[in-house]
Amino acid sequence: MDFSLPTHLTDLLDELDRFIEAEIEPLQQQDDNMRFFDHRREFARTDVEAGGTPTRAWEELLAEARRRADARGFFRYSLPEELGGRNGSNLDMAVIREHLAHRGLGLHNDLQNEHSIVGNVVFGQLLHLFGTPEQKAEFVEPLITGERGLAFGLTEPDHGSDATWMETTAVRRDGDWVIDGRKRWNTGVHTATHDVVFARTSGQPGAARGITAFIVPTDSPGFSVPFYWWTLNMPTDHGEVELDGVRVPDSAILGAEGEGLAVAQTFVHENRIRQAASGVGAAQYCIDESVRYAKQRVTFGKPLSERQAIQFPLVELHTEAELLRTLIRRTAVEMDELAARGESAVSIGHRVSMCNFRGNRLVCDAADRAMQVHGGMGYSRHLPFEHIYRHHRRYRITEGAEEIQMRRVAGQLFGFLR
Repeated sequence: MDFSLPTHLTDLLDELDRFIEAEIEPLQQQDDNMRFFDHRREFARTDVEAGGTPTRAWEELLAEARRRADARGFFRYSLPEELGGRNGSNLDMAVIREHLAHRGLGLHNDLQNEHSIVGNVVFGQLLHLFGTPEQKAEFVEPLITGERGLAFGLTEPDHGSDATWMETTAVRRDGDWVIDGRKRWNTGVHTATHDVVFARTSGQPGAARGITAFIVPTDSPGFSVPFYWWTLNMPTDHGEVELDGVRVPDSAILGAEGEGLAVAQTFVHENRIRQAASGVGAAQYCIDESVRYAKQRVTFGKPLSERQAIQFPLVELHTEAELLRTLIRRTAVEMDELAARGESAVSIGHRVSMCNFRGNRLVCDAADRAMQVHGGMGYSRHLPFEHIYRHHRRYRITEGAEEIQMRRVAGQLFGFLR
């Protein structure tokens, strides 16, 4: 079996590196933009007076980086050609995300709010797949370019992984749909013009069918954001949303009525494999930096690198990164092969879950070890490891907690899943 990467992909990585060095790194260095990446990063990025949401200057800088990447043909790489993309495969995106994360913190791939010069443009793709012609015309291109903002309202105060038990409802009344309920961790709502709100329109609690996705204007009467949740990693774009008698027409439905869960889960495997790859890339960065430092740091007359207490934990992490990288790429290839045959990746969903929960855990372990190896400086905000840990720690909870991922693997292992 040939494990080498295809030439088009290695050439692309070289292109990305040259683009970063020519356009993104100079942008990061100019006008004191380094305040967003050095020890001041959380303070520079966070608008405390606005409830902890991102500052305008931070988001404008991210937008400029995306505009430059889009102009060079990188930002839409994963999208189909009809949306200006290059039909990037799952293998492509896994390798790219690992490569960018391995470069360390920077404007090229901060990931705090899923920012990357090679975008994870989920909403544009969702509208492309599920939207009506009118919805596509109104949203797809503006979402990709940032002229429109779409938030995602699935989780509720009492329902996270058990989303099928959601309590938000939408009922027909006088020709409209009337939505009542509450959403939590409503990502991106601070700048969103619209919010994709999932509500039960039929069926019993716990049933997968009967949940409908609605595109709701955020300026609708009855739609409010009372506050934003402050998190371990700041700034926050996770709003608490209240819907009190919000009225929308039938044309607001995204996808089929009662089939909203299919909309929510469309890219679950793609997102999880990309997250896993990012975790491996960031973990390898932490490992490499720790090795480099251990060779230079002299204590008691000898380099740290000569001590097994330093060597062995990094050897274990490095070995796991190598193993996981292989599993991720193999799984991504099989996802692409299934897609080429018009088949779903559900059949290998357990392996996607393996990649995801191990990748998320690996980067947390590697960042923690890097802090330990670097000592007091590792604990400081002057080095990036605490930021890497705080960012990636959330992925052990969000978009499928690791317990949910392990349950999926157990279902396949013990035959609970059909």
